[in-house]
Amino acid sequence: MIDAEVLARATEEVRRATGDKVIAEMFRRSMAENLPAVAERLPDGTTFVLTGDIPAMWLRDSAAQLRPYLLLCADDPALQDVLIGVLHRQLEYVVLDPYANAFNREANGAGHVTDETEMSPWVWERKYEIDSLCFPLELAYRLWRITGRADVIDERFRAAALAIMELWTVEQDHEERSTYRFQRHDDVPTDTLVRDGRGRLTRPTGMSWSAFRPSDDATELGFNVPGNMFASVVLGYLQEIATEVLHDEPLAARAKELKADIDDGIAQYGIVEHPEHGRVYAYEVDGFGGSLLMDDANMPSLLSIPMTGYASADDPTYVATRGLLLSSTNPYYYSGAHASGIGSPHTPPDQVWPIALAVQGLTSTSAEERQQLLELLRDTTGGTGQMHESFHVDDPTVFTREWFSWANAMFCELALVHAGIR
Repeated sequence: MIDAEVLARATEEVRRATGDKVIAEMFRRSMAENLPAVAERLPDGTTFVLTGDIPAMWLRDSAAQLRPYLLLCADDPALQDVLIGVLHRQLEYVVLDPYANAFNREANGAGHVTDETEMSPWVWERKYEIDSLCFPLELAYRLWRITGRADVIDERFRAAALAIMELWTVEQDHEERSTYRFQRHDDVPTDTLVRDGRGRLTRPTGMSWSAFRPSDDATELGFNVPGNMFASVVLGYLQEIATEVLHDEPLAARAKELKADIDDGIAQYGIVEHPEHGRVYAYEVDGFGGSLLMDDANMPSLLSIPMTGYASADDPTYVATRGLLLSSTNPYYYSGAHASGIGSPHTPPDQVWPIALAVQGLTSTSAEERQQLLELLRDTTGGTGQMHESFHVDDPTVFTREWFSWANAMFCELALVHAGIR
């Protein structure tokens, strides 16, 4: 799905930058195999993307899996067609149910049909995550800017944008305005919401409430700060598209107003004072003064703030937050004989995620750190040559998910950025 000459040139750039033939070959193989393994062009011109080893399409994962291909698609019209097809399928799904995070290829009723929520035959899973709605807006903006093609933004985009803004506005006051409920009775606490499916009590902050994190684990405090940061950024993108492409000033004005609300909420509630690290961003807050200082490997995360575009890598609050996240103050930072990095409550203790290691490199201002992290990822595949969901810091042969498409994509993006391809 990627032009052979485009890939060959990129692979040579990676080899030159890293001085490592193994890293270059891992990059080449992943780029050549990752997208064809998960993407299917449908008769209507859209593209269905498996999340990897699950037969469903996650809004978040399907966009994140495309990130390295976006960096190389400017000179590859056929690849552009595939990527635009992914966007258009995402937009159609959003209009079907903006609360859903994962969808079926067709209305076949597959997935978590016993969950207590408003399921549809199209929906594989209906765990509402604010970031799931950010990724299609970001993908649309990047494709529009990279390709300049008129077919990127169409009426599907307008309909999806309206649905997203309506939901985010409702969820600014989850207690009084939202009808969303979710319960799953599988004895895994992070798979369900407390209070009969409403989640823990929150008070309005200006931010928009989220039921689940990018890990698909339930939020503890309701307002996920990195998710709201991402929402703020993509609302800026939406405002730009509404003005320059759709010529819809009311849509642009609405995006601007919602962005301002979220930004004010982050500034007022999302920054806390830590005795050792100073002013840092919280991972979650509840509006009552409660805050959670941690990070999760899945992005958007606090570590990924410069990637999502909310703040620069040298922003003082981000620098302080980064110091906290990459230390024992973060309860999900693990260190062992083979690796140190951020894991997740979604996987066992002492397991680091390649996605988090890639994000650490992609947000670093040091070429030396990026090189070290690429070499670490090279050396911790457990002999498989593939990125996993997570691996044990003392034994990389102990891992979860032998093949994880999103993690492979993040490794490739790190390799490209290290090679100067941004």
